[in-house]
Amino acid sequence: MTKKPRGFIIALTATIIWSTTAIFISYLNITYQLPSLVLAFWRDLFVSFGMLAGLLIFSRRLLHLDRTHWNFMIVYGLVVALFNSMWTLSVQYNGAAVATVMAFSSPAMTALLSRIIHKETFSGIKILSILLSIAGIIFVSGAYDIATWKLNPLGIIFGLLTGLMFAVYNLQGKAAADRHIDSWTALLYSFAWATVFLFFFNIGSDLFITHKPLFADMLWLGDSISGWGILFFLGVVPTLGGFGLYSLSIRYLSPTTANLIATLEPAFTAVWAYLFLSEVLTGAQLIGSLFVLVSVLLLRFSD
Repeated sequence: MTKKPRGFIIALTATIIWSTTAIFISYLNITYQLPSLVLAFWRDLFVSFGMLAGLLIFSRRLLHLDRTHWNFMIVYGLVVALFNSMWTLSVQYNGAAVATVMAFSSPAMTALLSRIIHKETFSGIKILSILLSIAGIIFVSGAYDIATWKLNPLGIIFGLLTGLMFAVYNLQGKAAADRHIDSWTALLYSFAWATVFLFFFNIGSDLFITHKPLFADMLWLGDSISGWGILFFLGVVPTLGGFGLYSLSIRYLSPTTANLIATLEPAFTAVWAYLFLSEVLTGAQLIGSLFVLVSVLLLRFSD
């Protein structure tokens, strides 16, 4: 098999694995009523331990992080914690398929943030892409209907915040690359710090929102072996497996080609959501999903 077909298969496999993330989160929310912040904490903790074990076995040199990068990585971890919190809450309130589509508003938001922060110029294609993304999110979330704002306002808010925080996460990733921090090193330390922040997020939730005793929900799954197993699988396989295979695919494909393949994620998630969660997108949501997909493709091609 030549390099390009091999890279295509690897990138496609990574995308399929990634697309199961929202399914597992939704399943844990529905089956075990696992609080979103608790879920996000354990997921990030398992990712961190998985990364640590992997680097200890395969590449210990990547465990080193220069002192000059510690403050940057703390901020990076805060961004990851906020993104994972919003993402988990979005899945809870919107369902797996809709939450995934709304998260894909991030390329358009990244373009807007790059314009504000880095003073990047906008081409006609980028402007069209941003407008399509906004229109798509309005259709997918149902924001055009006043009733939706009454029935599910948090779903719309968390969905939009997921896209925004994912955009900030992407900019942090670019900044890490500019600082010559290896992507695996950045993944380990950003998720490790995110775990710390999510620990305090849960304490804050206990004190000021739920008014429960401290750490009352941290062991929510109790002695449920299946629940803990699914949570561990969620933390290790979709995140590390997807990220690892995606990084491997770039050895055989250009980053643009790999990114284009990754845009299939919402489509795969919609299929999984239908098969395992009986979620069905409405006609308006399908149209909105198409708008978002086209907007991402336009941005990829313009880059």
